[in-house]
Amino acid sequence: MILVTGATGNIGSALLEELWAHGAGPLRGLTRDAAGARFPEGVDAVEGSLADTDSLKPALSGVRSLFLVSRLGSDADILAAAREAGVEHVVLVSSITVQTHPHLGPAAENLAVEQALKASGMDWTILRPTQFASNSLMWAASIRAHETVHAPYADAALPTIHPADIASVARVALTEPGHRGRTHALTGPEPVTARQQAEAIAAALGREVPFAEISRQEAHAGMAAVFGAEAADAVLDVTGGDLNDAIRAVRDTVEQVTGSPARPFRQWVAENAAAFR
Repeated sequence: MILVTGATGNIGSALLEELWAHGAGPLRGLTRDAAGARFPEGVDAVEGSLADTDSLKPALSGVRSLFLVSRLGSDADILAAAREAGVEHVVLVSSITVQTHPHLGPAAENLAVEQALKASGMDWTILRPTQFASNSLMWAASIRAHETVHAPYADAALPTIHPADIASVARVALTEPGHRGRTHALTGPEPVTARQQAEAIAAALGREVPFAEISRQEAHAGMAAVFGAEAADAVLDVTGGDLNDAIRAVRDTVEQVTGSPARPFRQWVAENAAAFR
């Protein structure tokens, strides 16, 4: 049995579809709303939350492989519950900042989860993706309202990754040999700036998307209200304020693992254009 946590999220939903399409059952998806979940036929929907470890115990029963996104609950408690339930292998989604910006608080927290998994006694595979293409959904409301998109570091380019590529690598790691005890750094196929992202959305919509660069201070004020000041500073550093060659690097890991090249940002936009209309 494979349990996919965050099963209705950007990565988890794509992973369940891939696992089902490849006949990797039996499959179970963890969701806060099992009745409303729209999983592939035959996938067991189980209600629970990573923030409530007790709710995970029924979901973990009989599970041998676990897909886990870090820092959505008490990871130490989640890993302990998984080990107690007899889970043998955990595929963990961490962050590329563990290796590119280890001095930042969120990166240190991700590293701590990685280390806890390695010390757990379970087999492990760690995925370290870069910035998600789906992060541009934070502009969706403004674009639907035909308002101007505001972003700092408009021309800083990162190799943004399609969440489905993370899912594809996770599917291989969960079902094929050779990935236990390995860490995969994952990126998209090319660097893309915020300005270019807005242009790609405009092209998909067939209309102009007004775009304006704002200062770090302006961006920080809005982000800190949602994420807190430290997290806002960390995001701003890794998206433009403190770039280095390691975070800019394009890696071919997706193709090496899955046999298919990483999907470009414009493909993600084409598949999700309705969110911006």
